[in-house]
Amino acid sequence: MSIPHLLVHEHKDNVGVVVVEGLKAGTTMLAVVTADNSSFEVEAKADIPIGHKVALKELASGDTAIKYGEDIGRFVADVARGEHVHVHNLKTKRW
Repeated sequence: MSIPHLLVHEHKDNVGVVVVEGLKAGTTMLAVVTADNSSFEVEAKADIPIGHKVALKELASGDTAIKYGEDIGRFVADVARGEHVHVHNLKTKRW
Protein backbone atom coordinates (compact mmCIF):
# COMPACT_ATOMS: atom_id res chain seq x y z
CA MET A 1 0.00 0.00 0.00
CA SER A 2 1.15 3.55 -0.72
CA ILE A 3 1.44 6.20 1.96
CA PRO A 4 -2.04 7.62 2.66
CA HIS A 5 -2.94 11.27 2.11
CA LEU A 6 -6.07 11.06 4.25
CA LEU A 7 -7.12 9.17 7.39
CA VAL A 8 -10.71 8.23 8.15
CA HIS A 9 -11.50 6.61 11.49
CA GLU A 10 -14.86 4.89 10.93
CA HIS A 11 -16.84 3.86 7.85
CA LYS A 12 -19.72 6.12 8.90
CA ASP A 13 -17.45 9.21 8.96
CA ASN A 14 -18.23 11.78 6.27
CA VAL A 15 -14.98 13.73 6.71
CA GLY A 16 -11.35 12.60 6.80
CA VAL A 17 -8.13 14.31 7.90
CA VAL A 18 -5.26 15.25 5.58
CA VAL A 19 -2.00 13.73 6.87
CA VAL A 20 0.51 15.06 4.32
CA GLU A 21 2.05 18.50 3.76
CA GLY A 22 1.39 20.41 0.57
CA LEU A 23 -1.72 18.60 -0.67
CA LYS A 24 -2.71 20.20 -3.98
CA ALA A 25 -6.03 20.44 -5.81
CA GLY A 26 -6.41 17.63 -8.31
CA THR A 27 -4.49 15.09 -6.23
CA THR A 28 -6.07 11.64 -6.13
CA MET A 29 -5.83 11.05 -2.39
CA LEU A 30 -5.41 7.59 -0.92
CA ALA A 31 -7.73 7.44 2.10
CA VAL A 32 -7.26 4.74 4.74
CA VAL A 33 -10.04 3.76 7.16
CA THR A 34 -8.24 3.02 10.41
CA ALA A 35 -11.09 0.87 11.78
CA ASP A 36 -10.18 -1.96 9.41
CA ASN A 37 -7.26 -0.70 7.29
CA SER A 38 -9.44 -0.59 4.15
CA SER A 39 -8.84 2.16 1.61
CA PHE A 40 -10.47 4.21 -1.13
CA GLU A 41 -9.60 7.22 -3.28
CA VAL A 42 -11.04 10.73 -3.48
CA GLU A 43 -9.87 13.70 -5.56
CA ALA A 44 -8.90 16.90 -3.70
CA LYS A 45 -10.94 19.81 -5.07
CA ALA A 46 -8.68 22.42 -3.43
CA ASP A 47 -5.26 22.79 -1.82
CA ILE A 48 -5.80 21.49 1.73
CA PRO A 49 -3.40 22.00 4.66
CA ILE A 50 -2.21 19.11 6.78
CA GLY A 51 -4.54 18.46 9.70
CA HIS A 52 -7.58 19.91 7.94
CA LYS A 53 -10.67 17.94 6.95
CA VAL A 54 -11.98 16.80 3.56
CA ALA A 55 -15.59 15.92 2.66
CA LEU A 56 -15.91 12.24 1.75
CA LYS A 57 -19.30 12.67 0.05
CA GLU A 58 -21.66 15.41 -1.09
CA LEU A 59 -22.90 17.22 2.02
CA ALA A 60 -25.65 19.83 2.34
CA SER A 61 -25.95 22.85 4.58
CA GLY A 62 -27.53 21.60 7.82
CA ASP A 63 -25.98 18.11 7.59
CA THR A 64 -24.04 16.77 10.56
CA ALA A 65 -20.27 16.27 10.23
CA ILE A 66 -19.16 12.84 11.47
CA LYS A 67 -15.54 12.20 12.49
CA TYR A 68 -14.29 9.40 14.78
CA GLY A 69 -17.85 8.07 14.40
CA GLU A 70 -19.06 11.12 16.37
CA ASP A 71 -20.99 14.33 15.64
CA ILE A 72 -18.42 17.16 15.41
CA GLY A 73 -20.64 19.94 14.07
CA ARG A 74 -23.08 21.22 11.45
CA PHE A 75 -22.35 22.21 7.88
CA VAL A 76 -23.32 25.83 7.18
CA ALA A 77 -22.77 25.51 3.42
CA ASP A 78 -23.04 22.78 0.82
CA VAL A 79 -19.76 20.89 0.43
CA ALA A 80 -18.80 18.66 -2.50
CA ARG A 81 -16.89 15.40 -2.20
CA GLY A 82 -13.17 16.22 -1.99
CA GLU A 83 -13.64 19.82 -0.81
CA HIS A 84 -11.88 21.43 2.14
CA VAL A 85 -13.93 21.34 5.36
CA HIS A 86 -13.03 24.06 7.86
CA VAL A 87 -14.49 27.07 9.70
CA HIS A 88 -15.90 28.56 6.49
CA ASN A 89 -18.38 25.70 6.04
CA LEU A 90 -18.53 23.85 9.40
CA LYS A 91 -19.60 25.17 12.80
CA THR A 92 -19.92 23.60 16.22
CA LYS A 93 -23.43 22.91 17.51
CA ARG A 94 -22.43 24.19 20.94
CA TRP A 95 -23.25 27.81 20.14
